[in-house]
Amino acid sequence: MTPISHLLEDFGAAAGATLSMTDVKLEEQKLESFETGYTAGWEDAAKAQADDATRISADFARNLQELSFTYQEAHAQVLDALTPLLEGMVETVLPDLARRTLAPRLVDMVQEKARSLTGSTRFEIVVAPACRAALEPLLEGVVSPPVTLREEPSLGEGQAYIAAGDTETEIDLDEVLAGIGEAVAGFLEDQKRETG
Repeated sequence: MTPISHLLEDFGAAAGATLSMTDVKLEEQKLESFETGYTAGWEDAAKAQADDATRISADFARNLQELSFTYQEAHAQVLDALTPLLEGMVETVLPDLARRTLAPRLVDMVQEKARSLTGSTRFEIVVAPACRAALEPLLEGVVSPPVTLREEPSLGEGQAYIAAGDTETEIDLDEVLAGIGEAVAGFLEDQKRETG
């Protein structure tokens, strides 16, 4: 023996001993290894799913924000494009339409009132001087009831009165048009405030 041999372990004695593992012990080790691997895989899958859910949520929120911004931009552009059209309709188209439809509407109202009244009630239509020319040809065919046409310079082209006996009906298309103009202006202002 060498002077340091007592410090070193002798493996020669163990070489003669045989190690044996039973089948049960082997199966237990295999099952334990499987469980360890399965648990690790399950944890990795759960972490990957949580990471995907977080990424999808962030992407969805970003897409919604972009979509909202795009909608607001489109809404503002459509509103900017429609504003001159709506203002033009209120300032030009509707007043012209009101002037052209006032005379036929007055004749229709006289005929409706004549059906509901009995006797020889006289009708008087009071209009602006500019409306007389459009109304006279329509009244020529109306024999019964008798209708008198009178001009009133203080009336606008969209205003008229129909007097039948002791009742009087006012037609004020100018006021209606002003109301439409105010409603359109208010709508446009509200929309600009919302998108601004």
